[in-house]
Amino acid sequence: MADVLKFSIEATAGAARVGTLTTPHGEVTTPAFMPVATQASVKALTGDEVGALGAEMLLANTYHLLLRPGPDVMRQLGGLHRFMRWPGPMLTDSGGYQIYSLGHRVDITDESVTFRSHLDGSRHVLSPERAVAVQEALGADIIMALDHLTPQPAAYAEDEAALTRTLAWAARCRDAKRRGDQALFGIVQGGLHLDLRERSLKALEDIGFPGYGIGGLSVGESKADMYGMLARLHDLLPQQKPRYLMGVGSPEDLLEAIDNGVDLFDCVLPTRLARHGALFTPTGRVNIRKAAYRTQESPVDPTCDCPTCAHYSAAYLHHLCRSGELLYHRLATLHNLRFIFRLLDDARTAIREQRFATFKEEFLAQYTPASEEVRVEQRRKWQARREVRKN
Repeated sequence: MADVLKFSIEATAGAARVGTLTTPHGEVTTPAFMPVATQASVKALTGDEVGALGAEMLLANTYHLLLRPGPDVMRQLGGLHRFMRWPGPMLTDSGGYQIYSLGHRVDITDESVTFRSHLDGSRHVLSPERAVAVQEALGADIIMALDHLTPQPAAYAEDEAALTRTLAWAARCRDAKRRGDQALFGIVQGGLHLDLRERSLKALEDIGFPGYGIGGLSVGESKADMYGMLARLHDLLPQQKPRYLMGVGSPEDLLEAIDNGVDLFDCVLPTRLARHGALFTPTGRVNIRKAAYRTQESPVDPTCDCPTCAHYSAAYLHHLCRSGELLYHRLATLHNLRFIFRLLDDARTAIREQRFATFKEEFLAQYTPASEEVRVEQRRKWQARREVRKN
């Protein structure tokens, strides 16, 4: 299992590190951000465009591709790389996140997960064996073990029960794996309980995985709680294996995680924010729909080298966004993804030059994150709606 994937650390600055992840479809320089190609597509962009922005690796979603076009079609058409014409490395999630996000449609037992499609209500069963089989049909370089994710913060008993199930599923995923050209990662769970996280990691090491996903963070807990757990996990995780923090993509979170030794990231945040009018700049997100941009002839970020900022004014983006033009989605997505890739380029350079702590401090001194209070309240309302739907 471990031979198909190689990982080497080339430079460090404190816990932050620059490495090379070698896969059957090429190398990835870490720390790296994987744009999310949910349904074999990074929304609004071609693979060539995403690659030109700086992407070396993409993530696709097992749940959505299981529903359509389906694993049999994907296998017939040669897997994800050929299907979407992406030549580089890919990772697929297991579908475990949908257990969490589609809770009102899901029934979980120790054996499997039964869910109703959000498309047509059809019934599907996802077991650890099925999760691996579908990902083998998709053909990604890295595949993930099925896990049980709980909203945070959660009671100890709830997190412990989910962890017990996750560890049993991890062993079944390992036993079900057949393809020799894919690497299967285990997922460290346990919520905000350090002893559960320690138990999780020890069991996963005993099972044997070439890399580890860090799950169960950025799912409702405060940033302080997330950062604290990342700091604790840094000392526990094997130093010579890649670490993948799942579902995190805001600039401040990326830098904090890099500072705690994380190598891989994915998140829909940059592309989703773009489509809804929020664009990254060195001082924080801006809402391009605001009247202040109606007549701004300069780019939304004069320091940015993306195609959007090179050719179009903030006023034009404001007009496209307010008019509902599809072109806005493309231009905004190009900008936000390039912002993230530039940030990681700069972070890697700072690590190599032994000045990452200073770089992080200077970036955060001028960058204003989205309000923590607003973020937590939005998450609380979302969780409340989930509970209403479940009942």
